[in-house]
Amino acid sequence: MQENYLAKWLSGELSEEELAAFKLSAEYKSFERLKEVSSTLEAPEFDVDQALVRAKENFGTAPKVITLNPFKPFLRIAAVLAILLVGSYFYLGTLGQTVTTDYAESTNVILPDNSEIILNAESQITYSKKNWDKERNINLEGEAFFKVAKGKKFTVATEDGTVTVLGTQFNVENRQGFFEVTCFEGLVSVTHNNTETKLPAGNSFLVINGEIISDLEKPIGDTPSWMQNESSFNRIPLQFVFAELERQFNIIVTTENVDTDLLFTGSFNNTNLEMALKSISTPSQIKFKVEDDNVLFYAGNTSK
Repeated sequence: MQENYLAKWLSGELSEEELAAFKLSAEYKSFERLKEVSSTLEAPEFDVDQALVRAKENFGTAPKVITLNPFKPFLRIAAVLAILLVGSYFYLGTLGQTVTTDYAESTNVILPDNSEIILNAESQITYSKKNWDKERNINLEGEAFFKVAKGKKFTVATEDGTVTVLGTQFNVENRQGFFEVTCFEGLVSVTHNNTETKLPAGNSFLVINGEIISDLEKPIGDTPSWMQNESSFNRIPLQFVFAELERQFNIIVTTENVDTDLLFTGSFNNTNLEMALKSISTPSQIKFKVEDDNVLFYAGNTSK
């Protein structure tokens, strides 16, 4: 369908040949219904003679008379609205599916090619199911483990970088101030700040507060620890440990006289809050206090 058919049809300016061609298009029925609805609307009444009398009284001379067609401008507006509606329909169709997890929640997602995504707590993925055969693209906020079926290029886009693979298993975590990619099988390509890094199995790429961290230990096992209900950290600032504790248990963590930049190495269980609190507080030499859904971490010499 030519781009100007819709506007010309709404304003009654199509030739017989153009009208016949337009009626054969896939969009015609939808636009016909729109026109039927718009035809029930009435333009406000406008008395041209009375307007001229008022103009003469106000200005003393008769202005140039322009014949008004109040409905024709409305049709042009309707044409614009129709184009916007159709454009929005096709645009929204490309956005496709969104899957979100809440605090203390995880979920599995099976993609159209049987690739699998396991979402950690407080995470979200968005992808186009409609265009999946052409482009295997995922937008990720939060953390997820990917088991990618072999095929075309598979891309995971995050705020801090992009991960590209063909078929492999890897984990991506993208939180505020924290970006980590760990390859468990095959080879992944990580692009951060326009620099590409090849990441073979058993290696990680980590960025904390904009700084690339080197000399990382190799991951243990063939899946991330959180999939076994264990959150593990190796020289990670306490602020990120506390944030993960909040996500896993749906609690609010506050601190008093605690250095949240202190590096923490260890892990905590994701199913037992009391055990998790002790796993963090003991090696960090801090104390904690629990009140309902609130946990306060404080220095040992702080009076309570």
